[in-house]
Amino acid sequence: MAAEVYYQAIGTLQSHSHLNNFNHHQKHQNNIVRLVARDFISGNGLSRRSNNRSGQRNCTVIRSLASQTSVVDPVLSPSRNNAGDSNKKSNEAALILIRHGESLWNEKNLFTGCVDVPLSKKGIDEAIEAGKRISSIPVDVIFTSALIRAQMTAMLAMTQHRRGKVPIILHNESERAKSWSQFFSEDTKKQSIPVIAAWQLNERMYGELQGLNKQETAERYGKEQVHEWRRSYDIPPPNGESLEMCAQRAVAYFRDQIEPQLLSGKNVMISAHGNSLRSIIMYLDKLTSQEVISLELSTGIPMLYIFKEGRFIRRGSPIGPSEAGVYAYTRRLALYKEKLDDMFQ
Repeated sequence: MAAEVYYQAIGTLQSHSHLNNFNHHQKHQNNIVRLVARDFISGNGLSRRSNNRSGQRNCTVIRSLASQTSVVDPVLSPSRNNAGDSNKKSNEAALILIRHGESLWNEKNLFTGCVDVPLSKKGIDEAIEAGKRISSIPVDVIFTSALIRAQMTAMLAMTQHRRGKVPIILHNESERAKSWSQFFSEDTKKQSIPVIAAWQLNERMYGELQGLNKQETAERYGKEQVHEWRRSYDIPPPNGESLEMCAQRAVAYFRDQIEPQLLSGKNVMISAHGNSLRSIIMYLDKLTSQEVISLELSTGIPMLYIFKEGRFIRRGSPIGPSEAGVYAYTRRLALYKEKLDDMFQ
């Protein structure tokens, strides 16, 4: 399946293939999967169970500034029949949250934290399936963590999107990186989606637990102690982060960099991790510290929120591109899907 294609096509992490030709998107779908996979080696999905110290983190990070190319999507543009509304900004935007697919260390039951581990074969399939679920929901800008498993998930998911736009990681970590990664075609810009990698969205740092087997760690320190490290809100593992510390950096970044995008009418996707996403959901749903510690997110299952009139409304997980009920909750999403259907008939 897709996972087998991925591992047959493993190549360099440095080159990124830029794909064009939206009108032939369906014809080239398999090629897109292979190209993205080569570059990245690396119902609901949500259930409940019973002082920012970022400068001290040992995570390897990529710092990217939140500059984007502003592109008008013709599918989302007002029709001539609605010309009177053409100067009004949309008061509604979609927010998609995806926890990365299963990683190779998830598969081995190891504490991962900020160690940069790629997806497993199962994780690749999960990412592609997630993409199918959101294939008719608009995406204007993507935020990921600085870790490869979150970036792989975002890229593989977008290969399934019906608009056929190409996600392109912005490199603003140095002037040379920024200059060398520029491209100069307006048509290509219109068929691209900016991807911003931010260390603030990384998984919480598990300190001295990183790389240890979870079962063996429970046997060594006791199940109660390990449960406290993993599930308490404000107790960190040795030399690691608590959920509270992770929330401080993740929520601050969301409010400073992501929320303004939503306020401007941009549709946003975030591909990140269990704890950074739990932190953001705590903010969106106004959960208490006791409620958030029992919150669980499944790997590779997208969550959809609608941002409207300053409020976040959770809409659950899209079931699939052909499920009419998924798009029934807002007129704008229903119209977007209808236009895509017309384009691909």
